[in-house]
Amino acid sequence: FSIDFNQPENLPERLESGTINTVGIAGLSAGLDFVANKGIRRIHDYEIRLLQELYDGLKPIHGVKLYMDRPSVRHFSPVLSFNLEGMPSEQVGEELGQAGFAVRAGLHCAPAAHRRLGTLEQGTVRVSPSVFSHSEHIHAFCNQVKKIVKKNQLP
Repeated sequence: FSIDFNQPENLPERLESGTINTVGIAGLSAGLDFVANKGIRRIHDYEIRLLQELYDGLKPIHGVKLYMDRPSVRHFSPVLSFNLEGMPSEQVGEELGQAGFAVRAGLHCAPAAHRRLGTLEQGTVRVSPSVFSHSEHIHAFCNQVKKIVKKNQLP
């Protein structure tokens, strides 16, 4: 059939022509091996420790509004939402992005959650440390937030 330009009539063969996504399959396999070797619990605990460090670093910064209690290993995913008083979340996200930090800003496809938090107009900046993050990244992030606060002369 390889020389024939016509596709077979029968399913599923009709939809199976072409080269399989070998690179994608290899990448998925490597990712699964990584998680299996590290262990899901170990990865989660590490990410939560970084999240706690991030929370502790942002909390004392004047003008930072956090929308959660200090995270615990047991009840949290490694995600933190915050705002800077007087600044649109998108502007904060853009300034962090220009400094090399990947964050999401806005409503995160969750308007009901933002209505509940009172952030429907402003959205939030969402940051999520990963297994590839380190304490140095957390400290640099907090220092960048301080610079943004100072630069924008927030109250």
